[in-house]
Amino acid sequence: MKKYVFISISFAIAVVGCKTKEGTKSSESSIQLPYTATYTTDFTNHVSDSDLLTVLDSYKAWETGDVKALRATMGDSMYVRAADGFKFAGLTDSLMKDWQTMRDSLSSVKITMDVWLKNHSLKDSNNFVNVWYKEIDTYKTGKVDSANYEDDNGIKNGKIIWYSSHKQILKP
Repeated sequence: MKKYVFISISFAIAVVGCKTKEGTKSSESSIQLPYTATYTTDFTNHVSDSDLLTVLDSYKAWETGDVKALRATMGDSMYVRAADGFKFAGLTDSLMKDWQTMRDSLSSVKITMDVWLKNHSLKDSNNFVNVWYKEIDTYKTGKVDSANYEDDNGIKNGKIIWYSSHKQILKP
């Protein structure tokens, strides 16, 4: 677990702290980088604490099974790419039907947050909150699933509109 947190924090610092331009040279040295970012590497942490609260509230709502509160954190439309391969693009109310079914299959969820990072893209003013956490799901069948996750949450007008998740399964 400590190794995962260290790697995650190192990755986050590298992504946010590098501040490279859209070229191939690092702004901190003359090192020639082997790739150029296609989106941007120019981020700041100028994302409001209220946006961070919205994202963290969404995870707490999932953990407690409050799908109505989860819905309140989201915009009218969502784009989702979940770690299990689930994809969605459309009205959030339609998404909530799927997520309600998923949550109803669980008797309990325990989330432990490791790291969160606020990122504001200087390229197009998009806001993101990235979170690293451990989740332990107990299904009504008795099966227990535990994994580390890294999620990217896109925020617009104080609501989550974009969500992408990556999962690292933990062995029992």
